[in-house]
Amino acid sequence: MVATAILWPTFALVILIFAVWTVLYVQRIGHIRRNPPRPEDFATGAAAMRYFEPVEMPANNLRNLFEMPVLYFALVPLLLVTAQAGPVQVVLAWIYVVLRAAHSWIHIVPKQVQPRFFVFFASCVVLAAMWIGFAVNILSG
Repeated sequence: MVATAILWPTFALVILIFAVWTVLYVQRIGHIRRNPPRPEDFATGAAAMRYFEPVEMPANNLRNLFEMPVLYFALVPLLLVTAQAGPVQVVLAWIYVVLRAAHSWIHIVPKQVQPRFFVFFASCVVLAAMWIGFAVNILSG
């Protein structure tokens, strides 16, 4: 397996981020067209949040994609630089990205908290396994 194979799930995660951003953009523009804002709708941050509340899930999910995934994006270059981006890490990376995509879909479409939590938790476990595997490989030599 080529060491740069770890980049394919990384590209997929970047595509997911841009897809969620696109959904956010489309939903907000549609909301603005259906409900033209008044000056008081943007007078404060709280007022703006109330105005966009009907279409807030994509924004919440986009913020979420810049929380735990930061640890993924930090790990990938380390795996490449240390030549630790082997098959196990690549498989774990794909699992992580698929779980993040499932999390985004659940967050934006059916908006179900419990399944979303389980998928989020599973993605965190996979990411932790990636970091633990990296640490073990570095420490062992």
